Amino acid sequence: MTRAAFLVVPALAAYALCFMTGCGGGGDGTPDDGGQSEDGSTVIDLGPEEPITPDDPGAADVRLEIASATERHAISPWIYGSNQVDSDDTHGVSMGRIGGNRWTAYNWETNASNAGSDYLYQNDTYLGGGSTPGGAVAGPVGDLHDDDLGVLLTVPIAGWVAADTTGPTPSDGSGRNNGRFLPTEASGGDLGGAPSLTDGTVYTDEFVDWVRRTLMPEGTVFFSLDNEPDLWSSTHSEIHPDGVTYAELVTRNVEHATAITSVVPEAVVFGPVNYGYAGFMNLQSAPDAAGRDFIEFYLDAMSDAEATAGRRLVDALDVHWYPEARGGGVRITEDDTADAVADARMQAPRSLWDASYTETSWITDCCSDGAIRLIPRLQDKIDANYPGTGIAITEYNYGAAGHISGGVAQADVLGIFGREGLFAAMWWQLSEGREFVDGAFEMFRDFDGDGGRFGDTSISATTSDIARVSVYASVDAATSGRMVVVAINRSNQALSAGIRIAHTRQFNTARVFRLTAASSSPAADGTQTLSLTNALTVMLPARSVTTLELLP
Repeated sequence: MTRAAFLVVPALAAYALCFMTGCGGGGDGTPDDGGQSEDGSTVIDLGPEEPITPDDPGAADVRLEIASATERHAISPWIYGSNQVDSDDTHGVSMGRIGGNRWTAYNWETNASNAGSDYLYQNDTYLGGGSTPGGAVAGPVGDLHDDDLGVLLTVPIAGWVAADTTGPTPSDGSGRNNGRFLPTEASGGDLGGAPSLTDGTVYTDEFVDWVRRTLMPEGTVFFSLDNEPDLWSSTHSEIHPDGVTYAELVTRNVEHATAITSVVPEAVVFGPVNYGYAGFMNLQSAPDAAGRDFIEFYLDAMSDAEATAGRRLVDALDVHWYPEARGGGVRITEDDTADAVADARMQAPRSLWDASYTETSWITDCCSDGAIRLIPRLQDKIDANYPGTGIAITEYNYGAAGHISGGVAQADVLGIFGREGLFAAMWWQLSEGREFVDGAFEMFRDFDGDGGRFGDTSISATTSDIARVSVYASVDAATSGRMVVVAINRSNQALSAGIRIAHTRQFNTARVFRLTAASSSPAADGTQTLSLTNALTVMLPARSVTTLELLP
């Protein structure tokens, strides 16, 4: 006799922390009555739990195996984020980030900011917002919330913010002594009203209180502890001319995270927002590195800070990832689409996880001891030093966003993020072209132009030839009657894929959608009838993304 399977679906308000720390109802994770768990989560009957044995699809260039009962976990909705959300069409993006170099010296009281070395070390009104406190934040956050998107909001913690909007400032930090910048403090502001413009200090707790009162009632807002502090001394020498130390950055993270969570106890906080691999290793050769791994040091310090504070202060380990992989001597983040670069670009996502793949880059030459396997590497550090911390990659780009190779890489990255259990991720636009990256988002988030999406629960999906084809599979928490599979062919030739699906329901049809060099938007490619039991053969065009929606 088969037994019924149940799934606990967390209440939306608690989803962020449930995703990272786990939620449950009764002793086995489900309530005895099959209705609601103690935290208000809904429990859904998924029907029989015994999988149907699939047929053999026959000979094919590559074999793909799907199994819905194994490696099953929730996919965070926040992995489909972007730093530059298309205002006319979100392409299925789930979250926007208000971040980047401009926000390190942002004064929320007056909307003055300074981009540092990005633009003339100039205090100005570039971010807009007028004279209304928080105006530069309220506009873009409001736009994102109008589109039902979450927001990751940057909290400046470098110690100083722009005091005026009157043009270039000294690049050596001396402007801090002549009134061009105002000091910041984590706590001590007057909460509940407008900020004082004459007290000579800008307070984080006042800013967060304003966010709580004006922005959080309209939608999800997460908090990020500044931006790329490992580069403050080069990007923002006007306010932080000396290299940041391990001790200073941990102190600033603890102080400002404490201020944030004092005002909003349920806040989800991201830190430390490292810029890249050298930052992960030693905080860009920080003066007090002393051979210590910075990520490990940081996580251990945040664990100690939680013990002292009596609550978690940082929820997500936040890093940026601009791959250093090269093809034909060219870095893949450029727009070069020569075959050697394009091939390296489409292989590069494997460095996020694959222990069998070693890219060509300075990282693998000097520092990674072979395969980078970035996400498992970070997860190992979390497990050893601060379990329960999520992983966020809040800036990344694989280059050539206007070319099919960029679209293939982007789709691969989105599949990896879901399968590997990231909490959040946000693409950063590097050049004008972005149409194939938008298409890649749509292959997961709107493949049929009518809201068709990858499921919210990742399941096991394996390939017999990872060098040429990767595959990702999902079901929906609310029903076992639908499955979505994304298969990626990164090779230069069309391949046949034989697919076997071990699942509790028998599928009869598969809607097929393609992203190829012929079009940057998903194209419907008909409906395929399954003549075999949960098995089929699908052609994968050269350099393509294929999304299959399997239905009974």
